[in-house]
Amino acid sequence: MATMFRIDGLGKSFGPNKVLDGVSLDLFPGQITVLMGANGAGKSTLVKIMSGVHAPSAGAMSLADQPYAPSTPAEAIRAGVVTVHQNINDGVVSSLDVATNLTLDRLTGRGAHLFFNRRRNRREAAEVAAGLGLDVDLKADIASLSLADRQMVGIARAMAHAPKVMILDEPTSSLSSSEAERLFAIISRLRDEGVAILYISHRMSDIRRLADRIVSLRDGRITGTFEQKPLDYEGAVNAMLGRSAEATAVSVRDGGKPILTVSDVRLKPQAAPFSLKLHDGEVVAITGLVGVGKTQFAETLFGARRAVSGEMTLDGQRFAPSSPADAIRAGVFLVAKDRAESGIVADFNLARNISLPFLDRFSFLSVVRKRAEREAARRQIQNLAIVCRGERDMMTTLSGGNQQKVMVGRWMSQPSRLFILDEPFQGVDIAARRDIAAKLRANAQGRATLVFLTELDEALETADRILVMSEHTIVGEHRNERLDIDRLLAEVAAGAMKGAA
Repeated sequence: MATMFRIDGLGKSFGPNKVLDGVSLDLFPGQITVLMGANGAGKSTLVKIMSGVHAPSAGAMSLADQPYAPSTPAEAIRAGVVTVHQNINDGVVSSLDVATNLTLDRLTGRGAHLFFNRRRNRREAAEVAAGLGLDVDLKADIASLSLADRQMVGIARAMAHAPKVMILDEPTSSLSSSEAERLFAIISRLRDEGVAILYISHRMSDIRRLADRIVSLRDGRITGTFEQKPLDYEGAVNAMLGRSAEATAVSVRDGGKPILTVSDVRLKPQAAPFSLKLHDGEVVAITGLVGVGKTQFAETLFGARRAVSGEMTLDGQRFAPSSPADAIRAGVFLVAKDRAESGIVADFNLARNISLPFLDRFSFLSVVRKRAEREAARRQIQNLAIVCRGERDMMTTLSGGNQQKVMVGRWMSQPSRLFILDEPFQGVDIAARRDIAAKLRANAQGRATLVFLTELDEALETADRILVMSEHTIVGEHRNERLDIDRLLAEVAAGAMKGAA
């Protein structure tokens, strides 16, 4: 089979840190290659070199047997190499409307019209949206859209380029099952049209659905290529991690006294009310499809929105935070879903990112005690095994998984009564996911921990109890011990079936 894209001996170093070391990889037309790698393995750096963000330190690339060395992302796109980045905000411009985002490359590229014609722009945007089956108000500002809709706009914009090579980095992390299926159909169509596709994912459901072959990357080197059918998924994961990835069964614990009580809370006017209790020392997961109300409930607990009705108590006292600041003062902390928008501050170093919500606790007479700030950061670096040179590293130098560990470490650095995590494993590899889950469980005493998860296997590896949310209400509860998986899956699927009816 002819090679569409060839990577030959690619290397990349940032100072003394060698990120890629002799990577060689061929991508073939009409084939989906899945790239698996732990956080820090070099996936993001490889993608940035392929898409013209970084130049390699060694090695070469070719596209359709011609030398390929883009100096900018625009140059890569013009050559036919298009990337959908993991960070949603890299694919859209939040200050512009949907129509302009969908046609932005036409407006700024070669052959663009001298004057902007809004009617023509909306017509062209409608054609792009229709090609993807995207049902979004073209006049709406990107900033007003949900995370999933922003992701779909970014994907639609990328798809509009008629690429020779398509790179997708964790594209389904914010999509509902129906949106993911729509994306899978488009990817399959591109494959049938002869596009070479590099798909980066840790989700086994995505990998099983799409992969023609799997390539494992570890410590900047290719450690395995799997293309014999049936594909060896376990072997690919082991090659990615350098060891067996068998999950350790959770030792289920009963919680102590109730910390949070939720009574007849209604998240939306038409939704059924629900009640629950969270106890000291237990980890509870709420699972369900994207869009069933998990993030709304997390934001209600954190004071970012109000419930339609119902009451909550925290340690026996009425709990109705009017703002996140209220919630934090009460000891309720939230690791938000979108770390790029609601989590990290790229202009700050690791230590300041950890201390940010608690600067008053690190200050004296309005002056930050930097030694105390650094010591707190060092504790979390050690506690969560954050891969970095030190607490003064800038956040942009860390891999996505290590940025996520910093976000978890931020809220673990101070005592809390209710610790909420909304999709904390999004874009995080299996090893880092299990590290974070183990630390959540090891540090669970003294608070209640509530984790919102779409992926069921993540809930099974993390929680003592698993609650199922559908249609903005709780529809099932399971102790994570000899549980009835079929019943749990039926509860998760009920909302999807209802929505499709």
